[in-house]
Amino acid sequence: MKLTFLYEPTADPAAAAPFYRDVLGWEEAWRDGEKTVAFWLPGRVAKVMLSTTDQPAGPMYLVDDLDAWISEHDGVTLTIPSYAIPGGSVAGFADTDGNAFYVFDQPDA
Repeated sequence: MKLTFLYEPTADPAAAAPFYRDVLGWEEAWRDGEKTVAFWLPGRVAKVMLSTTDQPAGPMYLVDDLDAWISEHDGVTLTIPSYAIPGGSVAGFADTDGNAFYVFDQPDA
């Protein structure tokens, strides 16, 4: 598992972007239309992804194969069933305190 994104929900990524770009001084990594914008964290260790998706904030971890990861971690609480994303799939989980986190793959990216 590799920390790749910190997911931050927002109603309007375009309106939120100036805070991350101008106030925090972060470099924009990419955009997906009007729904999503990502910014590099300092040192480029991961990105913050602002998106209109209505899900809880949390870290997103990249794995080689999401289905295999899920089958190998049956003790982890699935909160958001797997769904397609560009080049792969993502699912949401909760830790023992209910904190959200996401695991995704992108084998076709």
